[in-house]
Amino acid sequence: MNAMGKIGWILALILAIGLGAMSYTFLVKGQTVPYADGRTSILLSPDERNQVLGEMRAVLEGTRTIIEDAVAGDMQAAEKQARSMGMAAAKQDTAIIAKLPLDFKSLGLGLHGSFDDLADFIAENPDPLKVVDEVSTLMVQCVACHDAYRLGIEGEADISGE
Repeated sequence: MNAMGKIGWILALILAIGLGAMSYTFLVKGQTVPYADGRTSILLSPDERNQVLGEMRAVLEGTRTIIEDAVAGDMQAAEKQARSMGMAAAKQDTAIIAKLPLDFKSLGLGLHGSFDDLADFIAENPDPLKVVDEVSTLMVQCVACHDAYRLGIEGEADISGE
């Protein structure tokens, strides 16, 4: 192999390593730091943080509505609410997505998929107690996420314990 061929392979290797590192950061790790309480702090701009927290509040409010509708016996409204929180609602700004760690993204998408599953369950099982039980099972994903992550602000002093 001549010198030009070796240089080409070396450059290709360097580019591949760089691309792999960038892919790991943007697709797997996200923009995170360890937090003092053992959770991972996801660093977002103030507007991005407000957007994600707003979506979390919407999930909480929607979940409350599903339970309320089920207890009132309005299964059609409960199903409609669950469906509105499914994968169709899983839209996110690409700048935010790049900052989120893979597990957080997986939990979020899994939660949206679970709401679609819940809507299907409600359509097939008009028993309010069974619906509330399914909602309780679904909430395990919310608790797991909140146990593992917190939303921090980029550039602000973070209580990381370091």
